[in-house]
Parts: sequence; C-alpha cells; structure tokens
Amino acid sequence: MDAAGAGVPSVTGSTRRSSILQRFWPDSLGAGHYVFAAVFLVRLIVLIRLASSPLLLPGGSDMLFYDNWAKQILHGHWTDHQAFYGLPLYPYVVALLYRLFGYSPFVPGFFQAMCDAGTAVLIYKIARRAADPVPRPAAPVPLVVGLLAAAGWCLFVPAQAYSAVLMPASAGVFVFWLVVWQIIRSDAPLSARRCLFVGLLTGIAAMAVASVLFLVVLLGLAIFLRRHSAPAKALGLILLGVVLGTSPCWLHNLVVARDRVFLSAHGGINLWLGNNPEATGYPSFPGLHAGQSDLLRESIEIAEAAAGRNLKRSEVSQYWSGKARNYIVTDPAGWVRLLARKAGNFWNAFEYDDVGVIGNLREHRILLPGLHFGLVAALGLAGLIFSWRRYPAARWIAAVIALQMTALLPVFVTERYRLPVVPGLLILAALGLARLWENAALGLYRNVAVQVAVVGASALFVSVPRNDPALWALDAYNTGRLALELNDLPRADRELQRAYDLAPGNAETNFALGNLRHAEGNPNAAKRFYEAALKADPKHKGALNNLGVVALDEKAPAVAAEYFRRSLSLQPQNAKTEYLLAQALIALGDRAGAEAALSRALKLAPDQREFLALRDRFRETKP
Repeated sequence: MDAAGAGVPSVTGSTRRSSILQRFWPDSLGAGHYVFAAVFLVRLIVLIRLASSPLLLPGGSDMLFYDNWAKQILHGHWTDHQAFYGLPLYPYVVALLYRLFGYSPFVPGFFQAMCDAGTAVLIYKIARRAADPVPRPAAPVPLVVGLLAAAGWCLFVPAQAYSAVLMPASAGVFVFWLVVWQIIRSDAPLSARRCLFVGLLTGIAAMAVASVLFLVVLLGLAIFLRRHSAPAKALGLILLGVVLGTSPCWLHNLVVARDRVFLSAHGGINLWLGNNPEATGYPSFPGLHAGQSDLLRESIEIAEAAAGRNLKRSEVSQYWSGKARNYIVTDPAGWVRLLARKAGNFWNAFEYDDVGVIGNLREHRILLPGLHFGLVAALGLAGLIFSWRRYPAARWIAAVIALQMTALLPVFVTERYRLPVVPGLLILAALGLARLWENAALGLYRNVAVQVAVVGASALFVSVPRNDPALWALDAYNTGRLALELNDLPRADRELQRAYDLAPGNAETNFALGNLRHAEGNPNAAKRFYEAALKADPKHKGALNNLGVVALDEKAPAVAAEYFRRSLSLQPQNAKTEYLLAQALIALGDRAGAEAALSRALKLAPDQREFLALRDRFRETKP
C-alpha cells in the first residue's frame, strides 16, 4: 500500500458484518428495548405459572378447538375439502410450531408473549409520537407519556390472560397496532411500498382476526386526508396487498372446496348469535351450545336439517344470516335498541369473558394483579376529550377505536373482541394524564377540577350496572366447569352452586351440576339436574344422552333407548349416542337393532376401541 492510501480505512468484510450486527444489537439500547424486555418478562412469568398448573393443556372451548385443529394439520389432515368454517391462520401456525418444537401449548404462548411485548413497544412509540407537539414546558416529556401507556398494557389483566392461552388475540392486537403505527409514525403520505406492505399485513392478519380488515377504511382516510399525490394508485396497492394476503383462504375455498367464501363461512352463525330475538349484545346461543366445536358442528347440522340435504359451507352461512336479517326486518325498533345495548356493552366495565380464561387463571393465581377495562375506559374517554385539539394523533386513535366498535356492532361484544382498543385507550389515558399534570404544574386548578369531573362522569358511564343474573353467573359457571374437568369436585361444587344461585333456570348450569352429581356417585340428584336442563332447553342433547346413561344404570333400557333416539333426532350423526343406543337395545334383547346402531357408530368412528370391542362380542355370540 502506498503512502497516499495508508490513512484511508478500507471497508472490509468484517466491517460490513459488524455494521449489519449493530442493526440488530445496537451499542446503546433505547427505552423501547427496555419496554419490550420488561413486558416480555411479565408475560413469561404468567406463562411459566400457567405451565406449572393443570391449565396449560387446553380443556375446552376455543382453546381446545384450535389445539385439535392444529393436531389434525400436524397429522396430515390439511383440509376437509369444504370451505373454512373458522379462521384458519392461527391453527396452521400452531401446527407449524408443534412440528418445529414438539407438542406443547407453551411454545405458542412463548411467541404470543413476544407479540404482547411488541404491542407494548408500539404503544410506547405511538404515545411518544402523539405527545411530541406539546406546546408548554410544564407538560411531561413524551418519554414519560410513552412509558406510562406501555406500563398500563403490561399490567392489563386480560392481556396477561389472552397472551398465555392458546388463542390468536395477542398476535392479532400486535398486527392491528403495527398497521396503525404505519399511519401515525409520520405525517407524510404513505409511500407505494408501505401501501403494499400494510395491505399485505392486513390481509394476512385477517385470516386469524377478520375485524382487522376495518383498518382498510383508516388507511383510505390517511391517503385522502394527507393529499396523496396518487390516491387511486395508493388505495389500489393496499387492496392488492389485502387480496394477496388473504389468498391462501379464498384460493382454498374457491379451488379446493369449490365454494365462494372469502375467508370463513362462520360469519352467518356469528351474525345470528348477535341478532336474534333473545340477543343481549353479548353472545346468545338459542338452541345451540357455547363451545366453539359444538357450536360450529350444530350450526351445520341445524341448517342441513332445515334444508333436508347436505349443504356447502356458504349455504350454511346464508341460512343463518338469512335468519338474522329476518329478525332485523321484522323488528327494526328492537334491533336499534339492541345496537344501543351493544354500544353500551362495548364501553361497560363488565368483563364478558365467554371462554372463561380470565376467571380460571385468576382462580388458580396465575395472573398478576393489574388493571381492568373499566378504569382504562374511564381514563381513556376523558383523555380523548382533553387530547382532541392538543394532540392531532389522538384523532387517529379515536378513529381506530370507533372502527373496532363498528366491527363488533353487527355481532356481539366479548372481552377478547374489544381487546384491540385497549392500547388506544391507554395512549389517550396517558395523554389526558399529561394534560392534567400540565394544568396542575401551571396552577390552573379550575382546569384540573373540570378534568377530574369529566373522569368521574366517564367512570359513571362505564360502570352502569349489568343486572342480568346470568351474566354474573358466567365466571362462576366457567370456573366450576373447568374444576369439574380437572376432577376438583369441591371447587366445582362451590362455583357451580354459586352460578346456580344466580341463574337457577340456566340449562348449562343445571347440566354441569348434573355431571358433578354423577361424578360424586349421586345418580338421583344428577337425574334431577339433567331434567331441569332439559326443561330449560328441550333440545339439550347432552342432557338427553346423560339421562339415557342414568336410565341404563337404573336397569331401564326402554327409557334409555327413548332418550338416545330423541338425541339422535337432534344430532343424527353422533357415534357415541349410536353406541349407547346399541347398549340399550342389547339390554332389551333387540340384537338386530343393536347391530344396526353399532354399524352406524363404526361408520362414523371406525377406530373407537369400545365400538370394536362390542363388535367382537357380537361376532363371538353370533347365533
């Protein structure tokens, strides 16, 4: 090397590698990194507590539905050649994780904890960005506002719960706010590349949480309000991204199932559950059972029984959506009142946890103490009022919350469905508290008093009591049902009795108490509860089956056979009920009828051990 070039450093391969490494591991970590680490640690503590309890393995409801679907995929059953009847992305991702790391619900929970920590970072960044244009020096610095909002998410109890269990809620919230961040991070119009990216991201996420599609409206607003130089092109790229992102769904439904369904055909039954004469604004299941597997199966069976033939999934959806539209048309005034009730439910402090996750994890001391929706909503609503003019980004956040509420009004409100608005409410709450601090620091006590009064009014609004006893019985029922599944009979008795005291006419509570008494070896008490369940719901197949089992134990096979036949008239293709009918017919001496029932059971479940054992007994005793 000559002297002229001796002082000029050369760019070596190691230097390039070092610069690339620094992008992923910077020399100095920022506040966002610490936010991620802190929230991830808290979520990991909750997950480890869950893993040390009997609740890690899914025992029912949506968690078991996703787990079973993932295991079917893992064993090579990729499709049933019907249109999807349930959003498919999450079970396919869980199946991939099971394949890579072995079967354990801990693994999806670990990645969900990372998503939840990522959501906290997005909350921090959005809150800090929103607090930037504060005009007075007495206001808290944006860093404090961001940390306050992120801390709220860290302590939010439902977020702790849903990040740990086998459900797509936490990942859906992360992607939801990642899309929002693309809008808020800069006042400049979205570039063509970012338009395609957010569209693609929205489309992919919609295969797990369909309500994220409402963000396309927000993206369209961002394009036009920020005077994009080519609005048609930008919107076209967003829609192209959505189409490409959702393509695994609609291509499967169109090509494999030969059915015109965009994402999933379960939208019709959801519409009916939220819009029927018995609807309350929360999930209402007239004639159906609440567990997702049972609900989806029964909704297909009822639609096909009404049509008198097998239906495509799109036809099943049309059947239920038609019933919902008929209710709306025949009682428009009642439907408007129902919409108002749903809006009230959306903002109410009452936690309608339809899958019982929060109550069960709290009962087993898995969750850490923290915030709930009522406090967050009261502070967030008040924060919006005092942030609207001062912080322009607050208007975007308000639009996000309004869109999510709009997405739920056609169906129903549950705690997990309104979880995506909580980050926005936390940001608005932090901005409102920043304004309160500023007024106090400047001695503007009149403004402080007004803001405190608005917070009080918000608190009154969100705490309007829900007086339906069945709503208050839900947590006790879910906790008791899970305790029964875990064979914790004393706890099951305590919780189910509490649910019964609140709602003695509820079919599911009576059915669960019947199962409890049967497990305790008290068939007479079990029979009384099953009969009460059947009185409340004459089509309760579980009660019919179990009354048949009790009748078999009481050596009354004719009574048992009648119960089993009634159950089969409601659910014709149930292998277990056919097998029980065969047992009753054997006791009656009807060998031909028993063999026919067993044949139907084996056709539906050819590998069931007890079915095969009974077939072998028939062969050994063949006349």
